Amino acid sequence: MGLAAATEIDVLATARRNVGDYTPDAAEPYMNPQQQEFFRKLLIEWKHSILDASAGTLQSLQDGPIREPDLNDRASSETDWGIELRTRDRQRKLIAKIDSALRRIDEGEYGYCEVTGEPIGLGRLIARPIATMTVEAQEAHERREKISRDD
Repeated sequence: MGLAAATEIDVLATARRNVGDYTPDAAEPYMNPQQQEFFRKLLIEWKHSILDASAGTLQSLQDGPIREPDLNDRASSETDWGIELRTRDRQRKLIAKIDSALRRIDEGEYGYCEVTGEPIGLGRLIARPIATMTVEAQEAHERREKISRDD
C-alpha cells in the first residue's frame, strides 16, 4: 500500500527538484519565456510523477483481490484500498488541472488571474502551479461560495 502516503505536496516538491537549477525571480519581467518554460517543465514533471504513482496502484489492483484470513486485517486492507482509490481519483482531477495550466501557457494566459487579469505572482505559482486566481480573488471566490452554501 503506502502509495497514498506520497501527498500532493511531496510529489510537487519532487517535481520542483527535477526541473533544474533555474528559479524564477521577481526581478525578471513577469512571465518571460524562461519563466514560462520553467513552469511548463514543472507541470509536466508533476504530471509524470502522478502518472507513475498511479501505475503502481493499477499494478497492485491487477495483482489480485485482498486475501486476508483475519476479518480485522481484511477490513483494514479494504479501508487502505478505499483511501488509495480516493487519492487516485483526486490525482486524476489534478491531472486535468495540470493539462489546463499547460494550455494556458501555450495560449499566453498562464500566470494571470482569470477574474481580474492581474499577475498571480511567482510565489503563489511556485507553491501552486495550477493556480488560476490571485490570493485576493480566490479568497473572494471562497467567501461567495460560503455565503451561497449558507443560504
